[in-house]
Amino acid sequence: MSLTRRAALTATGLLAALSLAACSGQAGTGAGPTASPSAPPSGTSQEVSGELTVLAAASLQASFEEIGEAIEQQHPGLTITFDFQGSQDLVASLANGATADVLATANTTTMDKAVSQSLVGEPQEFATNVLTLIVPQGNPARVTGLDSSLEGADLVICAPEVPCGEATGRLATALGITLDPVSQEQKVTDVRGKVESGEAQAGIVYTTDAAAATGVEEISIPDGGVVNHYPIATTAAPANPQAAQLFVETVLGRTGQLVLADDGFGAPGGAPQSASATPTAPGSPAATGSPTATGSPATTRDSAESSPEPGAQESAE
Repeated sequence: MSLTRRAALTATGLLAALSLAACSGQAGTGAGPTASPSAPPSGTSQEVSGELTVLAAASLQASFEEIGEAIEQQHPGLTITFDFQGSQDLVASLANGATADVLATANTTTMDKAVSQSLVGEPQEFATNVLTLIVPQGNPARVTGLDSSLEGADLVICAPEVPCGEATGRLATALGITLDPVSQEQKVTDVRGKVESGEAQAGIVYTTDAAAATGVEEISIPDGGVVNHYPIATTAAPANPQAAQLFVETVLGRTGQLVLADDGFGAPGGAPQSASATPTAPGSPAATGSPTATGSPATTRDSAESSPEPGAQESAE
């Protein structure tokens, strides 16, 4: 992360901290009708410390680690621990008694399961994502898209129970195609890893994973009207509710949205891209749904540094 980017995150993190303190001073009788789901709990203060455990979808790793670093810089007494897995495994872990403060999933279906089991509070959408196709550098199998060229290639996708796998199934149905993968992985980063290593000759991943990958090329494919909505929520009984609320607010606020947009995520509430649709996040691969093939990572970490940051829209699906 460049010094300019780091300075921007530090400044916005400080504003978030001051906002958190200001909101806490208003807690009480006046907070009733106007309080939003992201408002800090009564009695919070600017000083946030202790341990915070965040369970997050694997596709969020780079973004959340950067957001967590910005928060820890503003709150030296706070230590954030992440667990990045497939969303379905995170919910199962919570259901089996794992202790955590925040849950962020890669689709609403998985978060809905957590809600139905009373594992989390009210979710809020913070980002969107779409699928793309990646191949190893040089494209040894000469894959041209989701077409007959895949018949001679080792294709890897996510398993159906994984958010990226669910989206892949919907995409195949929308496009009227049948996929014949050689393996189905439990998280999208495993799909990406097999293509990066050359173990697989093609893989269907999120555009954000294509942007973060090394040694791959991205092949343009139709989005099929398929978009994943990412929700975040504090757990039902967080061990550190004050820090949990701060993390959620930061993800929804300027700091988080800057990082997510830079990493290629679409804005919360974004619709699937179509011929007449407006991109969900200016300049991001997720905005187009059909990125062009490249011989290097699709974006750089600082590419959006001077771009306007989308506002923190709070939309729950």
